[in-house]
Amino acid sequence: METTLRGVGVSHGVAIGEVRHMGTAVLEPPAKQIPAQEAEREQGRARQAVGAVAADLMARGNLAGGEAQAVLEAQAMMAQDPELMADVDRRIAVGSTAERAVYDAFAAYRELLAGAGEYLAGRVADLDDVRNRIVARLLGVPMPGVPDSDHPYVLVARDLAPADTALLDPSLVLGFVTEEGGPTSHSAILARALGVPAVVALPGAVELAEGTVVAVDGSTGEVFVHPSEEKKERLTAQAAERRAALAASTGPGATADGHKVPLLANVGGPADVPAAVAAGAEGVGLFRTEFLFLDDSENAPSEEKQVAAYRQVLEAFPEGRVVVRVLDAGADKPLAFLTPADEPNPALGVRGLRTLLDHPDVLLTQLTALAKAAEGLPVYLEVMAPMVADRTDARAFADACRAAGLRAKFGAMVEIPSAALRARSILQEVEFLSLGTNDLAQYTFAADRQVGAVSRLQDPWQPALLDLVALSAEAARAEGKSCGVCGEAASDPLLACVLTGLGVTSLSMGAASLPYVRATLAKFTLAQCERAAAAARAADSAEEARAAARGVLSGE
Repeated sequence: METTLRGVGVSHGVAIGEVRHMGTAVLEPPAKQIPAQEAEREQGRARQAVGAVAADLMARGNLAGGEAQAVLEAQAMMAQDPELMADVDRRIAVGSTAERAVYDAFAAYRELLAGAGEYLAGRVADLDDVRNRIVARLLGVPMPGVPDSDHPYVLVARDLAPADTALLDPSLVLGFVTEEGGPTSHSAILARALGVPAVVALPGAVELAEGTVVAVDGSTGEVFVHPSEEKKERLTAQAAERRAALAASTGPGATADGHKVPLLANVGGPADVPAAVAAGAEGVGLFRTEFLFLDDSENAPSEEKQVAAYRQVLEAFPEGRVVVRVLDAGADKPLAFLTPADEPNPALGVRGLRTLLDHPDVLLTQLTALAKAAEGLPVYLEVMAPMVADRTDARAFADACRAAGLRAKFGAMVEIPSAALRARSILQEVEFLSLGTNDLAQYTFAADRQVGAVSRLQDPWQPALLDLVALSAEAARAEGKSCGVCGEAASDPLLACVLTGLGVTSLSMGAASLPYVRATLAKFTLAQCERAAAAARAADSAEEARAAARGVLSGE
């Protein structure tokens, strides 16, 4: 009998297939004592296993590229944390086996993270995955992960570790469903990059029996269990219609009445550029530069290395717009040479621009490298700072750009509610705004983007979030300046229409979402988008806002 489950759709498309579950987690190693003379050998085993797992994560990152690479490199750093390794050595010295010492040391660290506020608690899943990989290697058992299968399937898991999501084979994994996670979790972002239909935060997902046929609609968040033949045919037909509309939609982004809305790509480095170009991106709306700094957490990359990487991206978009975000370090992206190690709540501490202003030499080197990378290129370079709180922050960043001799537009990211509330003041110092809706939602609702239990508050359809977008767009319009959206909200085609109606001047997203947004925008006039935006803001919940906007645009 067909039943319908509802989660959060995070990656467009329809997948129909049998359920396969993620490989089980490593069992807890037995707590047995070893003779003192074996301690040194066990410590060596532990170090070797940790090094091998870190190398494997780095290799997976190199293969995956882009955002996946940054996530996996952060996990590799987690595996080799000096304090964790010192704890492992201490436990072995008093009689633990290597595998038990790793298991217990990670458990202790896990408790610290879980109790250190929601932001760090969201890293627990990544920590568990690292622990399981090290213990599996020590025990000589298969790594937990994606199941082996000769036939395509729908992957179901409590949550997906970045190391697994990054290297999913789309020819075998038709789509995936997770019980945890949210619309801006690592898994959701990587699913969109892969173009794999996905639904997250689905209650009871892990209870689906192995081999059960399901139909996953990554646009609506619905999962149909035991779908009827009629339902399969209807979903397949709808998917075919979407693909046809995508194929027919080309050229610059615009509404049906010709109102231009430049559609840009979010990229994490040169590896993401080919997909963005192929999808028809009109430029880059968010160039994340962290990938360069994660290669070596102890030292900043040289100016020469930065120039080479930046130029690769800039050269790919002649006459196009490329918006570069300077290093956003701190919180879930700690760097040993920059980030304080003893902050009680890093998400609310020294991160983003605050970190760079504390280390002006790092900021100057990056801005100088950007200036040199753009020399002689016919590209419209724009550079923006993350985590701008007020006009003082904006002025400090603009001053640093001028001091570096940077010939570009300077901008500020709106990720903190204060920046949206005082956007017009900030625009006295910079030339554009870019809304990072993921962090803006996180700080507006006090809801960690990695915690599935609060995913409803991370929904970009929340009317309060739309109000902050509208405030920012209105301020930019009043100052004759631009206000784009580079957060994951832009990848939702229906929400893209609402954002356009709110006055947003450009939309930036993962390359896989560009065709969907382009095709949907082309169906509606600016006036329709404005009416949908007004209806969404008048609602009292994300679900009501989504339904209200859909009702306006569908004519219901």
